Amino acid sequence: MISRQFLRENPETVREALETKGVDDVDLDHILEIDEEWRELKARGDDLRHERNEVSSKIGQLKQEGKEEQAQEAIDRSSELKAELEAVEDRADELEAELEDALLELPQIPHEDAPVGDDESDNVEVAREGFDDLRDLPDEVIPHYDLGEELDILNFERGAKVSGGGFYFLQGDGARLEHALIQFMLDLHRDQGYTDVFPPIPVNSASMEGTGQFPKFVEDAYRVGGDNDEPYDEDDLWLLPTAEVPVTNMYRDEILLDDDLPLKHQAYTPNFRREAGEHGTETRGIVRVHQFNKVELVNFVRPENSYDRLEDLRGEAEAVLEELGLPYRVLEMCTGDMGFTQAKKYDIEVWAPGDDMDEGPEAGGRWLEVSSVSNFEAFQARRAGIRYRPERHESAEYLHTLNGSGLAVPRVMVAIMEYYQNEDGTVTVPEPLREYMGGQEVIEGHEPVGESAVGAGEKE
Repeated sequence: MISRQFLRENPETVREALETKGVDDVDLDHILEIDEEWRELKARGDDLRHERNEVSSKIGQLKQEGKEEQAQEAIDRSSELKAELEAVEDRADELEAELEDALLELPQIPHEDAPVGDDESDNVEVAREGFDDLRDLPDEVIPHYDLGEELDILNFERGAKVSGGGFYFLQGDGARLEHALIQFMLDLHRDQGYTDVFPPIPVNSASMEGTGQFPKFVEDAYRVGGDNDEPYDEDDLWLLPTAEVPVTNMYRDEILLDDDLPLKHQAYTPNFRREAGEHGTETRGIVRVHQFNKVELVNFVRPENSYDRLEDLRGEAEAVLEELGLPYRVLEMCTGDMGFTQAKKYDIEVWAPGDDMDEGPEAGGRWLEVSSVSNFEAFQARRAGIRYRPERHESAEYLHTLNGSGLAVPRVMVAIMEYYQNEDGTVTVPEPLREYMGGQEVIEGHEPVGESAVGAGEKE
C-alpha cells in the first residue's frame, strides 16, 4: 500500500495513478476526508488529554488547601474530559480502521518511466529473441490440445470428470516432460543464486492482503471452506494463486538486517485460480486453466538496488527460454495493463506456432505470457510489514520486493509441443531436458487405455 504521508503530500499523484491504472471504483476525495477528520480528532484527543492531566494534577492540591468546592468542580471537569476523550478516541479508532481498509484499495504508483496507456495495445515491445534461426516446422502445426490427445499425453475429458472444467491429466511422457521442466528450472535458478523454498499450499487471508491479492481479487481465489462472497478474516485459508504469496509473507512483520539482503528465493508450487474472466480460444487446452505448476522467483532488496535487480531478474527468467531454444519477446507493460501492485513490469511471452492469432507474430501462431517480472517497490512490504535495518543502530525501513515466474510450466509445455513438433506428429525433446528424461530425445505417444480405445484402429 502507499503510505498515509505520501497520500497527504501527493494527492494529485495518487489521483493520476488511479486514472492511468484504470481504477475507477475508489473515491479518493472521501479517503482524504477520512484522513483529515482522523487527524483533527487525534489533535483534539491530544488537547483533551493535556487538559485532563492539568485538571487532575490540581485536584489534590485544591483538597490540601481546603478548597473542596473548587476541587469538586475539577473532579467534575475531569470526568467530562474523560468522557469526551473516550468518545473522540472511539471515533478516531473507527476512522483509522476505515482509512486502513481504504488504503488497501489504492493501487501502486507507477514508476515515472512506465509507458502510459489504457490496455495491452499500449504495451511496448523491448526485445524479441530466437526468430533469426527458427527450426523447420511441419507445413501445418497441430495445436497442442489436439496433438496432446493424439499422443495420449494430455487428457481433458478425464480431468473434467475428476475435477471439472479447467483441469486436466498429464499422462506418460507428458507428465515426465512437465517434471523435467520443473527440475530444469529449479537447477538453472539455483545456479543463478536462488535458495529453494517449498512453501505451504494453503495461505491465510492476511498473506493474500500482504501481497495485494486481497481485497481486490477475492473472486479469483479458491477458498478452503466457505463461499467467496462471505466475509473473511485474517485466519481463513485459501489455495495459493502463486508462490509469491507464501514466499513474500515468510518475513511478514519482521525486520531483516542489511547483511541479509539481497534475498533471492525460488519456489515450485501448484497454483490455483478460478480465472473468473476466462474467455475465447485460451479456454482450449492448457493455456488458461484452474490448476497449474510454476516456479516463482521472489527477491527482497534494498530500495536503492531494486531497479537494477529488476533488469537482472528479467534476464534470469529469460534464461529459461534461451536455454530451451524457444523464441520469445519481452513487453514493457503500460500503466493500464501492469496491474494493481506493480510500479514497473515486464511480460515475457513465448511463441507458440499452433494457433494463429490476430496479434501474433509475422511467422504466425500466438504469444503466450509465461512470466511477469515486477518491481513492487515498498508496496507489498508496507502491507506485510517487512522492513530492514540499514545499520544496527538505525531505524528500520521498508525494503523493496520483486518477483517473476521462472516460468509458468503449462504454457512452456504448449510452446515445446508446438515449436518442437515434427512432421510425423512426434515432439523432439529440447536438449537441456533430455538428462531429466533418461536421455529420451523424442515423444512418440502412447496407446490409449480403456474400452474407449477399442475399435479406434492402429496408430499410423
